[in-house]
Amino acid sequence: MRVTLVHPAGHNFVPGRPDITLLVNRMAPVGILQLAAWLDRFGHTTFVHDCLGPRASGNVEQTAQSIIAHRPDLVGFSVTTSAFLDAYDLTMAIRKLAPGVKVVFGGPHVSSVGAPLLRHFEEIDYLCVGEGEGALEDLAAGKPLKEIRNLAFRDGDRVVTNARRGPIPSLDDLPFPAYEKLEGFPRQYHLPLFSYIKRHGATLITSRGCPYTCSYCDRTVFQRLYRSNSAGYVWEHMRHLRDRWGVHHINFYDDLFTAQRERIVNLCEMLIRRPLGMDFNCAIRAGQSDDELLGLLKRAGCLQVSLGVESADPGMMERHKPGVDLATVKETVRKVQAHGLRAKGLFIFGLPGESPETIRATSDFVAETGFDDLNYTKFTPFYGAPIWEECAREREGRFREDWRLMNCLNFTYIPRGFRSKAEMDRFYDFYVQRFYRSRLYGRRFLRRFWQHRWSLARVLGNLPSFLRAPMQFSPKADQLEKGSEWPPLDPRQPQRLGAFKTAGENGPDSSQIQPNPC
Repeated sequence: MRVTLVHPAGHNFVPGRPDITLLVNRMAPVGILQLAAWLDRFGHTTFVHDCLGPRASGNVEQTAQSIIAHRPDLVGFSVTTSAFLDAYDLTMAIRKLAPGVKVVFGGPHVSSVGAPLLRHFEEIDYLCVGEGEGALEDLAAGKPLKEIRNLAFRDGDRVVTNARRGPIPSLDDLPFPAYEKLEGFPRQYHLPLFSYIKRHGATLITSRGCPYTCSYCDRTVFQRLYRSNSAGYVWEHMRHLRDRWGVHHINFYDDLFTAQRERIVNLCEMLIRRPLGMDFNCAIRAGQSDDELLGLLKRAGCLQVSLGVESADPGMMERHKPGVDLATVKETVRKVQAHGLRAKGLFIFGLPGESPETIRATSDFVAETGFDDLNYTKFTPFYGAPIWEECAREREGRFREDWRLMNCLNFTYIPRGFRSKAEMDRFYDFYVQRFYRSRLYGRRFLRRFWQHRWSLARVLGNLPSFLRAPMQFSPKADQLEKGSEWPPLDPRQPQRLGAFKTAGENGPDSSQIQPNPC
């Protein structure tokens, strides 16, 4: 079968502000590249279309024509919440050009919402719920729909949800992603500015699942079962990227890269014994990285580690990220920097319970701790996260369920402690600027000026756009719809799908969704 896999552009914007996201960071869609390689292994012919790629058209009709030009029998979209409606626009355009093409949607939004999507979006033929390799291969091979686990589909006026399949036992069985199918890789894809000192860069995901249950995190695709590639597989993958593609920096995009200490020790020892001349960044958990491990990471080529902290208010941490305390975070940062590594703090602004006092405490903690870099994410309530129902019921705040804006770049939830979205934006902008305009950050940036020459070259090459970047932190309320904090909702978008399920339900009106225990 001929299969085209699509990475939709989504809505990576803040209304009323310039969009420079792709100038700052353009990531290769490694998930669908690996799916393409998997289907190739079974004799199918695959193509990849990245709607965020360097030469992608922003026009829906032109993009649909490019997708159909490959003459696919099946088109697959991997969608986040903010990308869902964009992918559906493309689906409707594809239907006009090639009515007989089948369309399957997968990804985190599909896995968390599930079968109700088929009742509201009639142009979608199938949903892949959960891990995609097995279901897509069965679908491409023409297996009877009722026998394909992880699949939801229509049977007349019913929506059938097949049983979930077991996870792939060994991630080492997966082929390396089919990077050759991605136009412009790696030279026209780039990691976040100032996060690397060698070029070119690539992203690797070497594990699936996470054993922790943070309130804001959706685990419906890979669930809580943690699996990982072996150290040997990761080393070979890095070598493949270096030798075939000229990549010299890796961002490990695992939720928790160091969850299995022995694996990371083995990988570091391999990289020390058989160096590849590559740097890498990864995420660690505060309190789980001792001096020995940090020393190995540094010797193996690690440049920067990220620590998920989320808030510096003890009550907020206990509620949203239990098991991490502020004293341990400070001590971990001290150890990280003592080993010559950079420490990046990851924080979420706007979780339920947030207030001007808690965000001020977080900003003070950031300044006291001395992080090298910072990421302030705007909280988005995602389907599938433990806190979803609380937000959807609006128990402690207001929630604007606009899928287009649910991208961690916009405030769609306003906790009770804030009067308005505009007030939250002002606080956010002030505290982001407080960090990046601090003397400590300025001194470190100047010391590393030459190290960051490739990032600086990118800035200079796109100087007009970057000169407009400060507008990202200067709200333009008059550019939003007059009298409203948010733009109008897309009329096609349903609200609160599956929000208030009880045990045993498959979603709203569950009598129409028939589980298939195949």
